[in-house]
Amino acid sequence: MSTPKETSFVVALLSGGCAGTSVDVALYPIDTIKTRLQAPQGFLKAGGFKGVYRGLGSAALGSAPGAALFFSTYETSKNIIGKMVDPKYESGVYMVSSSFGEVAACLVRVPTENVKQKLQAGVYNKTGEAVSGILKEMGPRGFYVGYLTTVAREIPFSFIQFPIYEGLKKKWSAYQGEQVGPLQSSLCGSFAGGFSAAVTTPLDVVKTRLMLGKDAEGVAYKGAMDTVTRIYAEGGAGRFFLGVGPRTMWISIGGCVFFGAYE
Repeated sequence: MSTPKETSFVVALLSGGCAGTSVDVALYPIDTIKTRLQAPQGFLKAGGFKGVYRGLGSAALGSAPGAALFFSTYETSKNIIGKMVDPKYESGVYMVSSSFGEVAACLVRVPTENVKQKLQAGVYNKTGEAVSGILKEMGPRGFYVGYLTTVAREIPFSFIQFPIYEGLKKKWSAYQGEQVGPLQSSLCGSFAGGFSAAVTTPLDVVKTRLMLGKDAEGVAYKGAMDTVTRIYAEGGAGRFFLGVGPRTMWISIGGCVFFGAYE
């Protein structure tokens, strides 16, 4: 069986950016539906099925640099750490490397997510209005509301997704006696992404509420624990799985496109 090749920083940067943009643009309406299902005012009041491309510009602007930062950091970390660690601990290498990637990517992803989700849920109608509103209400730090919660969502997601993705590729490669192709990689990515998306939905709901800023009565959320308590008070544990269907569908399809395009 042929051995895996190391991916260079530049290749990871470019392929990751292209892959991220492909996914975010193609599947944007599903993401909008997910956000509106999680919104405190409810799906219909948040916009229902109308204007599902609202905020696309913000998402497109941040998707390429966010994905490029993730994959360049992930591949670089994996190559460096992998040389220092016994091969039997490779799953741990994938987990640590993906965590570094998420921390880096969120530096770009969170500001654009704040603008995008406010547009998706109808808090603002235009990108310029959203940017001005965030600056007026909280200043520059307003763009990083939910950063720690987003990282807290993305790290467990990657801890689950990437070992499954890399493990499936390795087993498939061993089975057929050669490295998997882009189509096979995309199928591995689809399964890994969908499963990871479903189990981390509660963290995504908390992140969405923090970024939207206020509950259905207009009362501001005060940190992650306050948000968790108030979501639970709305209707129990089931409220933490709002939007699980669209989220799982979006990331399953997205994982297929993302990893296929990346490879």
